[in-house]
Amino acid sequence: MNIENIEAFIYVCQLGSFNKAAEALFLTQPSVTARIQSLEREMNLKLFNRNGKNISLTDKGEYFFPHAQKILQSYQDAKYGMQQVVLPNELNIGSALSISNNVLHTILPEIKSQFNNVRIKIVTGHSKDILNKVISKEVDFGIVRTETHPQVESILLYEDPIHLFVPPGHELLNQCKITLENVGKQPLIFFDYGSMDWLYIHRLFSSNLITPNIALEVDNMETAKNLLLQGMGISFLPEHCVKKELEKGQLFRVALTPPIKMNINIDLIYLKGRSKTIFIDFFKDKFKM
Repeated sequence: MNIENIEAFIYVCQLGSFNKAAEALFLTQPSVTARIQSLEREMNLKLFNRNGKNISLTDKGEYFFPHAQKILQSYQDAKYGMQQVVLPNELNIGSALSISNNVLHTILPEIKSQFNNVRIKIVTGHSKDILNKVISKEVDFGIVRTETHPQVESILLYEDPIHLFVPPGHELLNQCKITLENVGKQPLIFFDYGSMDWLYIHRLFSSNLITPNIALEVDNMETAKNLLLQGMGISFLPEHCVKKELEKGQLFRVALTPPIKMNINIDLIYLKGRSKTIFIDFFKDKFKM
């Protein structure tokens, strides 16, 4: 079974579009279509229902999706496990700002304890900026929300749930049943136009034929969280971004009816052929949440 075909299938499932999958994989749309068709021929079944530009998974496609993810992950694990373990004198880590602020700093003491002879440098920025720093060899690897590039390998560290969060005293906290339509009428704070998170949330509203009341749109989730803390609106945010605020009672999670499940992937990325396996294994272990 061709791994590239499985990868194309996973991207189409996650992004909901052959065109978007092609952009993410740096391929043409016909190339992605050809890979899906090849996979369907190989499996002798239909994975997608096609109606013009609209696509949806068939029952067989729904069943195969989690297995495809496991196949790709197993392939990557085997590939990385065969690479030589190297312990350098210096390690440069790139991290998305929200991950650095809310997650990475909690395990830095253990990194220093385990690799006490290694000088560690942390560089923060937007996930796309960290991707570029990995490609230009400014950092050894990055911890980011999903970013793809043909020169870069990625390993899923964990899936982070996205929930709706509101400040203390918000009117939604007093309602027993909160629907997506109720939420769409509230002033919403959106972040990171065009990102996977942004696409997930917009697709959530559009698939339910709801036009959200977007009061503010900012370029990163940390700014969205700070505006949320100031009572400027409500926001869908990844769990890791608001962990401290939840513990302190500064923000509250709101459950929707019917329940909505959304996740983003937090990935470890590095340049192909430039793996430092011992650190990859360390982070894979520590990011189990």
